[in-house]
Amino acid sequence: MANKIETLKAEKDGLAVKAEIQRFAEMGWEAIDDDDLQHRLKWLGVFFRKSTPGRFMVRMRIPNGLINSDQMRVLASVVEKCGEHGVADITTRQNIQMRGFPIEDVPEMFEKFRAVGLTSVQSAMDNIRNITGSPVAGIDANELYDTRELAIQVQNLLTNNGEGNPAFTNLPRKFNIAIAGCRDNSTHAEINDLAFVPAFKEESKETFGFNVLVGGFFSSKRIAAAVPLDVWVAPEDVVALCEALLIVFRDNGLRENRQKARLMYLIDEWGIEKFRAEVEKQMGKPLAAAADKDEIEWEKRDHIGVHPQKQSGLNYVGLQVPVGRMYASDMYEFANLADKYGDGDMRLTVEQNLIITNVSDALVPELLQEPLLEKFPACPDNLMRGLVSCTGNQFCPVAIVETKNRSLALTKQLSATYDLPKVVRIHWSGCPNSCAQPQVADIGFTGCKARKEGKVVDGVDIYMGGTVGKDAHLGTCVMEKVPCEDLYEVVGKLLVDRFGAVPKQNGAALTHSAELIAVG
Repeated sequence: MANKIETLKAEKDGLAVKAEIQRFAEMGWEAIDDDDLQHRLKWLGVFFRKSTPGRFMVRMRIPNGLINSDQMRVLASVVEKCGEHGVADITTRQNIQMRGFPIEDVPEMFEKFRAVGLTSVQSAMDNIRNITGSPVAGIDANELYDTRELAIQVQNLLTNNGEGNPAFTNLPRKFNIAIAGCRDNSTHAEINDLAFVPAFKEESKETFGFNVLVGGFFSSKRIAAAVPLDVWVAPEDVVALCEALLIVFRDNGLRENRQKARLMYLIDEWGIEKFRAEVEKQMGKPLAAAADKDEIEWEKRDHIGVHPQKQSGLNYVGLQVPVGRMYASDMYEFANLADKYGDGDMRLTVEQNLIITNVSDALVPELLQEPLLEKFPACPDNLMRGLVSCTGNQFCPVAIVETKNRSLALTKQLSATYDLPKVVRIHWSGCPNSCAQPQVADIGFTGCKARKEGKVVDGVDIYMGGTVGKDAHLGTCVMEKVPCEDLYEVVGKLLVDRFGAVPKQNGAALTHSAELIAVG
């Protein structure tokens, strides 16, 4: 028996609403058919949100986190036009989401996107999400392969160069792809449905390519790390393998129960050998066995700070964007700094941060003195540096607790109290869907309801032990239903016991600060 979304897709392809956008803009959001409003608009990356009726969100596609100053200014203009409702968030897939615009603005917004080579098409529902890659591809002195062109080629295949591709609008569920070309797993390969990690076919390291992992995903019902497909492909076969594997998933993936419609469930049912054989059949040729080892050998980098590029005399400067949140004025200023100190090129990271590239040695000191870097520092403290947060219930209808404001308040509180000898990665997800990837963090939170003194309050389940980089693996739940108002004490003790935190002599040993209570 088909579920509601499968029935909806059978009645009308999600991409069909593209031809109706002008009509929707003219009729207003309240007159739009509910299935179109709540679901099919997401095929264009446009989200209706009950918490902000009449004000929509758009999710962009920024392959490999590549964005330039002209594109950033266009996105800033969209946010600016939203007035007090306007906000932009960098996501954990090197992407940008913008909130607060009315449906009447969508046709003009899409024209602005098209003019600078941007698109939001097929960025939600049962489509392939943003293609992630190393944020310093092409400029990292130690990279093995520049993944930028591959990420763009894969996106163009799946979206027909941003115009929309009906061949890939009806997958059983969403699908994540990562292409790693560096040694530090900056893409979080293990949590993607399909991931390419660098590997040399021979010990001589003369033939470069990628080992392939499949099936990684987070959901409220299950968390699974990607498993080896036992396949190695040369760079020139990456796009073809993506296409073949997605067709196999599209045509054979489970559809009856949406909780069991991700790729890993098909692999569970078939076994990895049959799945591999079906992908080979679709490609029309045998696939080489995986290389004996991959080249993920380093601790994961967050790319914050000043780093020399492979191009002599140039540097990239990574700026920490607290919980990924930006406003129009910030975005304009990022674009201005990228032009003034570089060549307009910027990168987004899966930690929700931003990199300005191609800064000459001579200009680095001046860039570091820019007022904007007081808000978005190149040298944040070791707690703020590792902070990641999902949208939370301020805007997301699925989230159980508020995350962005609460996480900032708690992090500032803890930073005022403790010195940390190293970065501690703390990830906040407002619900068990794990959009902020808490299972890859040192300390991860998933929102829930808890009880304290007989009352139902906001709470979190706490995960620990997630590792990234070489031998990455997912963390496990160590505490359940911890009230958010107790997190200052609970996390403070974890920082001291597990991560070597030392109380500051003059630190503010606060308990339940007014700021934390206000956002909690």
